[in-house]
Amino acid sequence: MSLSRRDVLKAGAAASVVAAIPILPVRAEFAPQAGKWRKFELSTRLNIENASGLTQAWIPLPAFSEPTWIKPEGSSWRTNARSATIVKDPKYGAEFLHVVWKKGESAPAIELISKVSAQDRAVDLTKQRGMQKLSDSDHKLYLAPTDLIPTDGIVKETADKITVGATSDTDKARAIYEWVVENCHRDAKTRGCGIGDIASLLKSGNLGGKCADINALFVGLARAAGLPARDLYGLRVAPSAFGYKSLGAKNEVVTKAQHCRAEVFLTEFGWVPMDPADVRKVMLEEPPGNLSLTNEKVVEARKTLFGAWEGNWLAYNAAHDVVLPGAIGPKVGFLMYPQAEVAGERIDCLNADTFKYVITARELAV
Repeated sequence: MSLSRRDVLKAGAAASVVAAIPILPVRAEFAPQAGKWRKFELSTRLNIENASGLTQAWIPLPAFSEPTWIKPEGSSWRTNARSATIVKDPKYGAEFLHVVWKKGESAPAIELISKVSAQDRAVDLTKQRGMQKLSDSDHKLYLAPTDLIPTDGIVKETADKITVGATSDTDKARAIYEWVVENCHRDAKTRGCGIGDIASLLKSGNLGGKCADINALFVGLARAAGLPARDLYGLRVAPSAFGYKSLGAKNEVVTKAQHCRAEVFLTEFGWVPMDPADVRKVMLEEPPGNLSLTNEKVVEARKTLFGAWEGNWLAYNAAHDVVLPGAIGPKVGFLMYPQAEVAGERIDCLNADTFKYVITARELAV
């Protein structure tokens, strides 16, 4: 059968339309799996301008260690300081560098280099591993309240309502995770990663914030329900390998890429990774933005981030209520940002005009 000129023109027009449609890259299924270690080098450069009196700084080190997914490989530094000493928090084991400059040093500076190896994590929640057990000290530590994460009052009342009818640890954790995803929202106006004052969050009825608020709420509710849980404070260091623009570092400068994640200890599986805050981050920030809970990317992230996370992120520590040795100012609720004091005054670690530091990350060959 021959084609008429009109048919040929139609076919040509259709071909032109198809040719004009951009070929989009296929997004990989969001399915992190252990097996490939990656090595990263972090550089933290801190400069304090127009200093006077005694200047001190406390810089978190990526020293959290779990042999199955993260292995710190040491730190070194160059500085004009009088002293620089690695300090370990006695309660949580968090490590940080305490730097002290001599009085009168007008341009305190330091460059800290750290190396860490990490890999993806994924717990198969369809295959129980048998009864898992925490040490008595860790069980007590990760059930205990902190200054900003109480486990009584409105936190306990909320946890009891969420977990009513749940019989296993996994069922309780799932109920809390889904409740946090459903009821919280990421607030772009929140400074930094948030404060993590979960009782105030619940009392306000406005469950908006960022990762240090949303994941702290998960941790507090889990502890109040009898599940050991912890926040891990760290830093995104590379783009997502699964096509999520919102879940990775945009380039080598990661100064503002701080992110905390959560873990819960389930007797059926051991420590299990969680990140309800990142589900809400995908909803707000993943292009084109303001996605619904039913969006394909959100549904996939929600499913995956209960039991898995990607190894493009490094953990500093799991510490709360950290006392900074030698400091005049108060303890910090968590240590995820460099801290500093000049002449006894704590510098706002989120104010780039008064406290200048640059963190870069690059991946090394393994």
